[in-house]
Amino acid sequence: MNYHAKRVGQAIVTLFAVITISFFMYRLLPGGPVEAMRQQLIQQALQNGGEVDTQRINQLVELYTGIQPDEPIWIQYLHYLRDVVVYQDFGRSIWKNKPVFQILFVAMPWSVFVSIYGLLLGFTTNVLLGALMAYREGSYLDKGMSLVATISTSVPYYVAAILMLSYLAFELGWFPTGGRYNSELTAPGFNAPFMISVVKHAALPILTGFVVGFGGGALAMRGNSLRILGKDYIRVARLRGLSQTRIATRYVTRNAILPMYTTLMVGIASIFSSSVIMEQIFNYPGVGWYTFGAIQNRDYPLLMGVMIFFTIITLLGVLIAEFTYGLIDPRAGTAEKESY
Repeated sequence: MNYHAKRVGQAIVTLFAVITISFFMYRLLPGGPVEAMRQQLIQQALQNGGEVDTQRINQLVELYTGIQPDEPIWIQYLHYLRDVVVYQDFGRSIWKNKPVFQILFVAMPWSVFVSIYGLLLGFTTNVLLGALMAYREGSYLDKGMSLVATISTSVPYYVAAILMLSYLAFELGWFPTGGRYNSELTAPGFNAPFMISVVKHAALPILTGFVVGFGGGALAMRGNSLRILGKDYIRVARLRGLSQTRIATRYVTRNAILPMYTTLMVGIASIFSSSVIMEQIFNYPGVGWYTFGAIQNRDYPLLMGVMIFFTIITLLGVLIAEFTYGLIDPRAGTAEKESY
């Protein structure tokens, strides 16, 4: 219990540190976002032929950012902290003219859907393929799949995304070229046409996530399995006459998968980061798509909201990995208890 409380406390401190750093970067950098936003609003007023009203400009800055530029910096920080933590108010998007929280709340499930499915598909394939390669060490299967895995690891995810979009969507027409679902053919809801449309539109982003996670994981699983196969307790299990299936599932795979489990949880954050480019390529309006648009449109409130969102996802992945690792490896749970 003390271990869990300590880890949760560390995660909360980390989150507050990120919020604090992002605020002061946002507010104090010379020529930073707040000043850039002020200049942008002044230029818009001049282009529209109106006079520059400083008070009105400050009101607009406060509307979009939740920060009153004329207040002392520590008051601004406390107000910003209150808005984010208590009211989940990250400001208002300049680009979409909507609350940042509303944009992220709507976009998040779609990004989670394609990212998690792609990651789990790649992880499962890596575990099974890596174990099979280890058992067939030196065979044509092992050599061939090692070559494929090495090539797959060397291909950047955005290159794979562009190739799949060009060939599978534009050339063959098997998949849609963008969007989350076909709004012209079906209405959102739990109905077959809508669900089929969602799966078809998500297929290429999921496949790209699979390609990103494939290769390196299979080689890592192969190396872990070969290391386990050389252990004394595996030789003892064979001398006891245990079946190869039982040795593979209970002794080899279970131990070889342990180092990869934490990588899986932390990998959630990395695949969300890669979604910034991936969702833009597939025109898939998730968190990554909005992040790219925010960068193009200098939408600083939305960018800050995304930064906090990515931090929360990373911390949750790390916490889930630490809290559930003992279920896979009982020795870890014992060590945690003995350390307190």
